[in-house]
Amino acid sequence: MEILIIVQDSPYGSERPYQALRMADALLKLEDALELTVYLTADGVQCAKKGQVTPKGYYNIERMLKPVLKKGLVIACRMCLEARGLGEDDLMDGVRQVPLAEGATLVLEADKVLTY
Repeated sequence: MEILIIVQDSPYGSERPYQALRMADALLKLEDALELTVYLTADGVQCAKKGQVTPKGYYNIERMLKPVLKKGLVIACRMCLEARGLGEDDLMDGVRQVPLAEGATLVLEADKVLTY
């Protein structure tokens, strides 16, 4: 089964990215054959910024993305990254920049699409 999770919000402006990554982690633990992709778009591309520092005891989105990168795919909208002044050097290792057309193709190919 192919599942696409689309994250549109900045990492700490709301709980949507946090909830999306909790769901991604749970799905990966439940289904070994799962093909999971997390697509970061709009302010969600900031979730892939490396070097995030959060207060002790507070969730850290960068840390939450690492298990997804081990078992799934994390992609970020290239145009959204450019609009926010982020480049490849700003991103966590393993996160790919993609054009909108690739994101659209993933929507068409996925069995399920979850949007946060």
